[in-house]
Amino acid sequence: MMDDGPKYAQIPTSFGHELRACLRCRLVKTYDQFMEQGCENCPFLDMERDHDNVVNCTTPNFTGIISVMDPGRSWAARWLRIGKFIPGCYTLAVAEELPEEYQSVCQDNNVQYFPPKRV
Repeated sequence: MMDDGPKYAQIPTSFGHELRACLRCRLVKTYDQFMEQGCENCPFLDMERDHDNVVNCTTPNFTGIISVMDPGRSWAARWLRIGKFIPGCYTLAVAEELPEEYQSVCQDNNVQYFPPKRV
């Protein structure tokens, strides 16, 4: 049986100013965690060990955090459009968009990207 990747995302090791959220899936981890393992939901963004990709594909500016243990059964996860992602900590909202070149990477990998809602 083949391993399909991680079964859950790393939990942030700190809840201070070093937290960042992935601009595509909104997974929340520290900068160091994104550098070490990238984004478990978005491996095609190649954040692992790539400072520029981590900085361009994540943001420290986000609102709220929700921990999701069973995304497929959580009404909150479905409402936030994170119901198909792996268990982990996610932000409720980001204000920035994923840069266009990375939106193209999503498109090239047949992965849907939803820009943040404008309020």
